[in-house]
Amino acid sequence: MNIKKYFCVMAAAMGLLAIASCSNEVSYSDRLNTERRAVNAYLSHQRVVTDIPADTVFEVGPDAPYYRIDVEGNVYMQVIKAGDRKNDKVKQSETMYFRYTRYSLNDWHTSGYLSVYESNEIDMSAQPSSFKYMDFTIATSSMWGYGLQMPLSLLGAECEVNLIVKSQYGLTGEIAYVVPFLFHVRYFHSQI
Repeated sequence: MNIKKYFCVMAAAMGLLAIASCSNEVSYSDRLNTERRAVNAYLSHQRVVTDIPADTVFEVGPDAPYYRIDVEGNVYMQVIKAGDRKNDKVKQSETMYFRYTRYSLNDWHTSGYLSVYESNEIDMSAQPSSFKYMDFTIATSSMWGYGLQMPLSLLGAECEVNLIVKSQYGLTGEIAYVVPFLFHVRYFHSQI
């Protein structure tokens, strides 16, 4: 076999391998569909309200419904403790501290149980996280994404929520992974 024919055969073989390996990769569109299915599966076991109450008075507690808090359905909130919205509203660029535990809903969807993905609320010796409310010009604020800050536009500063956040509203460094998370979050004015 001459060298030209050998390289042609090798190139064809490599092309076939490349095509075969490409077919095993999961597309971004497939990941978005998996994310949607995981969120819908979790919410199918919950009460869901698609509109925010006009008076922003939410049902509160562990049996409260999940409220869809953005039109596209990227963030859902269950209010555990509403805080005092009337007298304790968060101000633009105010530093807010929070403790959270987050669970991957993709993992829940495949295994049927929630396991802790990350937390700073279980070990109280761990530092609380923080952001400057709705000030996305600061990296330490924007890294948390938009979803974690959304409840503070509807509730008092010292609130507690369960929050479902789809990837595009989640941590900015993780958007490409397309993993939806369930967060348990408690917000504070000062470090705790």
